[in-house]
Formats: sequence, C-alpha cells, structure tokens
Amino acid sequence: MMDMSYTKYEVKNNNMKRFETKEDLDREIKAIQKYCSMFGCSYEKLGINDIDFKLMSGMDVIGYVEVKGRLSYLRNAYPLPIAMRKLVKLCDKMLNPIVIWACDDGIIYGDPRELKGIAKFSGRKKQREGSFHDREMMVYFDRQSGLKYLRY
Repeated sequence: MMDMSYTKYEVKNNNMKRFETKEDLDREIKAIQKYCSMFGCSYEKLGINDIDFKLMSGMDVIGYVEVKGRLSYLRNAYPLPIAMRKLVKLCDKMLNPIVIWACDDGIIYGDPRELKGIAKFSGRKKQREGSFHDREMMVYFDRQSGLKYLRY
C-alpha cells in the first residue's frame, strides 16, 4: 500500500520519476468517489504503471477510469487535456473506459470512444528533471455532447 501522508513523492521506476502531490491524489479520490456515488459502483486503485482505477459492481469489473486533475472550475476547464498514451492504455482495457477531469467544483466525464478531440505534441513548457512525459502527444477535447458533468 502506498503511503500518501507526504506532500510530494517521486517513484523511481525504470529511471522515470512520478510527480504528484498529496493534493493531486486527494483530488483524484474525490473525483472517483463522486462518480461512483452517482452510478452506484465502487472502485479499486490500480498499480502505478497502469491507469488509475477499475470500476466494480460487487465482485465484477464493469469498467476502467483515468482521472485527470484540472486546476480550474467547470466553466473554465476547456479544452480538456489528456496524454494520448493514457487514452490508448485506457481503451485497450476494452471494457467501458471513462475519463474524468477533476475540477475545483465538480467533475467532467465521458467515454473517450465517443469523443472527438485534437491531437498535438504539447505539454509543459519547461520539462522537469527526470520526467519523460512532460512533453508528449496530447489530445484536447472541447465542449461536446459526449461530455457530462457533476458538481461536488
């Protein structure tokens, strides 16, 4: 089990560091709890090299979720970014993929197979030391009917 009592951590795995704060992880949990409360399911956290969660109904796996933090309010969240590699990994699960963008006042969610986005090479302007994913192929989604939202 991962100790989440610290404010910043780095996981070294194959010479790659992960940069997440306790606030990032708290935001992720708040978002998945909101989603599951709406749809009457539960969740399990997946490993550090996987997507974020699997959705459960009793003992049955019913879907998979990637949660992306969005440091903005719902009304200002667009376009919604996600790394292309995360979308591929999520959709490769082949069972009800969902992306959730966790905003300050709620969540935006959708099935990526039903969304239209724009792909481009993008990311942080200044790459962090030890990070391989600060600049990569990203997909950006504008407001569309396949995206729904829930307020906290």
